[in-house]
Amino acid sequence: MSVDLRHAPTMLSSTEPLVVNGELRCALTGRLLNADEAYWAPPLITTDDLLRAFVRTIFTAPGTIGQVLMADLPNVPYAPEARELLGRRRSVEQVKLLGLLLLIAALLIVPIVLLVA
Repeated sequence: MSVDLRHAPTMLSSTEPLVVNGELRCALTGRLLNADEAYWAPPLITTDDLLRAFVRTIFTAPGTIGQVLMADLPNVPYAPEARELLGRRRSVEQVKLLGLLLLIAALLIVPIVLLVA
């Protein structure tokens, strides 16, 4: 996932339908899709992608960190049969991120507790 920090993300109006021309490929499996059968959902962001974007933004443009982390991402097409796989992959990425955050919290809290005791 690459993050372009030069331009603010634009929001598409929800009243205007988006017309898709050309070929669509599943963002997860790469299978060719028809526009009628595509399942549209936000892209899968891995923990690695999230950390890279966070670190890159902190060092290059720290004022935009909120925009990078909280901006709405455009939906991408997925094959209908990839829906369960997508759900499992999202769950795995959430567990990895939670584990990393708990590890960081433990590394910050344990020395404080040892110094106080």
